[in-house]
Amino acid sequence: MRWEGNRESGNVEDRRGEGGMGGGFGLGGRSIGIGTIVIALVGGAIFGINPLTILSILSGGGSPAAVQQQGPAPAPPANDQGAKFVSVVLADTEDVWKQLFSQGGATYHEPHLVLFRGGVRTACGAGQSAMGPFYCPSDQKVYIDLAFYDTLRSRLGAPGDFAQAYVIAHEVGHHVQDELGITQKVDAMRSRLSQGDANALSVRVELQADCFAGVWAHHSQQGKKWLDPGDVDEAMNAAAKIGDDALQQSAGRSVVPESFTHGSSAQRQRWFQAGFESGSVKRCDTFAARQL
Repeated sequence: MRWEGNRESGNVEDRRGEGGMGGGFGLGGRSIGIGTIVIALVGGAIFGINPLTILSILSGGGSPAAVQQQGPAPAPPANDQGAKFVSVVLADTEDVWKQLFSQGGATYHEPHLVLFRGGVRTACGAGQSAMGPFYCPSDQKVYIDLAFYDTLRSRLGAPGDFAQAYVIAHEVGHHVQDELGITQKVDAMRSRLSQGDANALSVRVELQADCFAGVWAHHSQQGKKWLDPGDVDEAMNAAAKIGDDALQQSAGRSVVPESFTHGSSAQRQRWFQAGFESGSVKRCDTFAARQL
């Protein structure tokens, strides 16, 4: 992926210098230890619309309590290659989604992306890097500890620049859902569903975000021609490595489809590919699909 020299987004906030938040973190007045975080991670919170919700349920709480945020954070240093890469990818998602929304007669509001290390305060509650990247609809920000990319490469076996770009595009996909009003409708539906049905609904949410990531990749490649042979394979490999079945197997657990919240490896690959091949947002209607 030939990303160097491209426009960088001005919507990246650097909170890495603010330090972590201790061995656990408060959520709705409760303290959650690293063991609970790992359960949420294995349960599918590596890429989540909001893993804080899962952690709240595991801790016996309700919805995540809002945490007052600090003032605007500074931009990352100009010589930080990791931050520069993230800024370039975010900028391209801005360009693509602005154009697609404009074609549909709508306005796309750009999300911010927050770099943190260890722990971070968000409008959805307090988060830790152990949960992986996540999107908070309450403040319309994507949160990522860049150390996750080391996990993606070394522990999950998904190396490559485009695998990393897919991570960002997936989370931005959740922002697109928020912009389209999908997030609000899904949250309203969840309160009326059983746990099994809620899990099934979450799978459709996550697969749609994968498809939206594919839509971005389609239009990004058309505009920039910056992908090399094998780059799309990197994203497909990453999608496979973070499927619910793959995560359960890697944790030494039995595969339980009823517990899936993000979709199987094959499903995540299928929906990313559907978006990439078509470039169509309409092709990403996972909620109407009879077969995922």
